[in-house]
Formats: sequence, C-alpha cells, structure tokens
Amino acid sequence: MSTKDAAREAEQGTGRDASNAAAAENNPGAVNVHYDTRLPELRWSRRMQIPLIAAAVYSMIRLLGPTLRYEVLGWQHAEGVYAAGKRCIWAFWHRVIIPIVWWHRNHGTVVMNTTAFDGQWTRKVIEWLGFGTAQGSSSRGGLRGLVVMARRLEEGVDCAFTIDGPRGPRYVAKPGPVMLARKTGCPVMVFHIGVNRGKTFTKTWDHFLLPMPFARKKILYEPKIYVPADEDQKMLEAKHAEMQRELERVRDIAEAWFTLSDSDREKYRAEFARKL
Repeated sequence: MSTKDAAREAEQGTGRDASNAAAAENNPGAVNVHYDTRLPELRWSRRMQIPLIAAAVYSMIRLLGPTLRYEVLGWQHAEGVYAAGKRCIWAFWHRVIIPIVWWHRNHGTVVMNTTAFDGQWTRKVIEWLGFGTAQGSSSRGGLRGLVVMARRLEEGVDCAFTIDGPRGPRYVAKPGPVMLARKTGCPVMVFHIGVNRGKTFTKTWDHFLLPMPFARKKILYEPKIYVPADEDQKMLEAKHAEMQRELERVRDIAEAWFTLSDSDREKYRAEFARKL
C-alpha cells in the first residue's frame, strides 16, 4: 500500500470510528474498532502447532541470547527523545528480529503483529520476552490499529514495526510508522544489526538471520525522523522516502561492519556518536 493510500485510509477511518464503535458494542464478535483481531480459520493440526513452535523458538532464544555480545552506536538519539518527554516509534527490517528481541527484551515495547498463523506463535514468543503486541497488519486492519498504537505512545510505551513484514516484499518499507509519527508527534527511529557470525536463510522471504552462539553484534541507530502534524500529502511521501533511505543505509553499513577496514569503522563510529 502506498503512502497516499495509507493517508486516505487513515483520514476516512477517523469518520468511521463512531459508527464502528456502536456496531462493535452491539456485536461482540465484530471487527475491533481499531484493528482486525479476528483469528483466521485454522485446521486443528495447525492450532496445535502454535504453542509447540512458540515454545521451541522461545527456548532457542533463551539459550542463544546470553551468549551474544552487543556494541551499540547511536543510542544517544533515543535518549534525546526520552529526555524531551516523547517515546520512540522503532522501524527495522524483519531479517534481524532474533537479535533485537533479545537485546530489547522486557521493556514493554508494543509490536504490530499479524493475526496469521506465523503471527500467532510469534505473538507468544515476543510476549514471553516482555514485549506487548497489537494485533493487525497492512492487510488485516493494521492502519486502524495505528490508533491503538498511538494510545500506547501516549501512555509512555514505545512502539515498533518490522517494517517489511509480515510477508514482504523484502526491504520495502510500509508507511505505518510515518502515519503514526504524524498523528502522535513521536519520531521514527530506524536501526539495523550486523553480526560477525550468523546463518542467513536465503529461501525465506526476509533472508532471516540466525546469529551463531557467542557472535558479536553491532547495532546502529540513525537520527530521529519527525513528521509534523500539518504535513501535506507530498511531504508525507517525502518522509516515507526518507525512512526508506535511512533503513537501507543503516542496513548496508551494519551488514558490512565486520568486513570494513579499521579506518572506515572509525569514521562510522564518529558519525554515529554525534549528537544531532
């Protein structure tokens, strides 16, 4: 969905909230006012797999996580946001979900999560790791789900998007964070993680990254992206394009980090250490 379509849907959705709320009150089984929480119909065999897969993945993360070593550059940008009384809207590629959920566990960050089969077991895993979830996606009411995420931000909780999820296309950013930033005044913060030893599953849509035990991680955070509430459609699309560029840039630097020369690494250390 394009930024223009997203904006139109968000604006139209505001006018529909009152009538939807009345319908939902009279019909408990109706679609939630803000996002579609209805679970898809699954065979009993698939339903049984959800807790089994979730337990296996959670156990793997709990075993792997304590062995991982992290170095972080650019975190001062997030500290500046918190000092200003705002919260962060995190945006990152689905590929690095394993290393980030361990590093950022137990902070209560709310993640937009699909209601499809994969999302159901993923939800269990990330909630066990101390995250919150908002059920929805770009194809199942996720735009209206932004209203709920806006409320969480107002309550003092960060929100996060696996920005090319839940099913791709890989490395194509969806407009949700930009829409949420315009609505709340909270900035979009993009980041990526590079590893010195890991397995990339090239047959998965996201080129899923599994770090090896005792691998070193480099987390790079880019400066915040603010989206003023009065941005017109043209400027909104420009902010979306800016987010896409920053996601691509930080990905390229982080992925190449452990093959860079010492001089190049020092150059980037100095860049990411700057306070803007």
